Amino acid sequence: MTLDDLRSEFLEHLEIEKGRSVKTVENYDRYLRRFIAYSKAKAPKDITERSVRDFRMWLNRQSAHPGSKKANEQETLKRKTQNYYLIALRAFLKFLAKRGHTSLSPEKIDLAKVGDRHLDLISSQELSRLMAAPQGSGMQALRDRAIMELFFSTGLRVSELCALDRDIDLDREEMSVRGKGDKVRVVFLSSDAKKSVKAYLDKRGDIEEALFISTGKGFSKKDGGRLTPRSVERIIKRYAVKAGITKKVTPHVIRHSFATDLLENGADLRSVQALLGHANITTTQVYTHVTDKHLRDVHKAFHGKRRK
Repeated sequence: MTLDDLRSEFLEHLEIEKGRSVKTVENYDRYLRRFIAYSKAKAPKDITERSVRDFRMWLNRQSAHPGSKKANEQETLKRKTQNYYLIALRAFLKFLAKRGHTSLSPEKIDLAKVGDRHLDLISSQELSRLMAAPQGSGMQALRDRAIMELFFSTGLRVSELCALDRDIDLDREEMSVRGKGDKVRVVFLSSDAKKSVKAYLDKRGDIEEALFISTGKGFSKKDGGRLTPRSVERIIKRYAVKAGITKKVTPHVIRHSFATDLLENGADLRSVQALLGHANITTTQVYTHVTDKHLRDVHKAFHGKRRK
């Protein structure tokens, strides 16, 4: 059995046994194909520390914009992106070991060190302007207001929001969503979010299953269809410009605002982790900078008072 055959088996394993999304499987396929093509490995034994190191050197020199005419086309792949390849390769090597194939131990592959993650944040004033940007009682404005309110109330990822169906129970203050790794978590609806979603649904006269659909011109049935994450990103960007926000604003920025709002108001990190659907607490710890100001205030108020 060739390495390509084993790669196909591994991808099937990811989708069926591990329950990974189709998009994740496609990404892993692309990463592994690129490694196999570069290393010319034909069998598991051909994956060696040397071949992986050579591949990493090659990746590190690749342009982040292949074929681009942009001025910054010499920019190389970010280390975080390079790590995606290594994570896929380690998972593949673990699969090979479980199947009894002799190959490189996955523990031999260390990920590249990346700098602290930078959060794109907007101020509470900017958030207020953004939330107020969809004006009017037309279908599009009602839909976009519902999208904004639902994002800020739940901290949903854009893919999770786009996957929602319209049969949500607005009499309840909570709903279940299926997130990364097919894991289900509970999120909570604010009164503003419920009110906005209800107003939007009351306006709809179609039978489309999706909660958020393209309104289209004149909103005929043929214009229906579930909004894609890219469409929602464009919607948020348009309202950010309308609200006079010069920073880059995406659905994920609203997710950041959701998390920081909770922490600033006293929520603990574990609770925020559960609400965001983070598998690991270290992912949530990127938000701990929010508590820094509070800690400074505590230090200023209580430290060194006995000294003169």
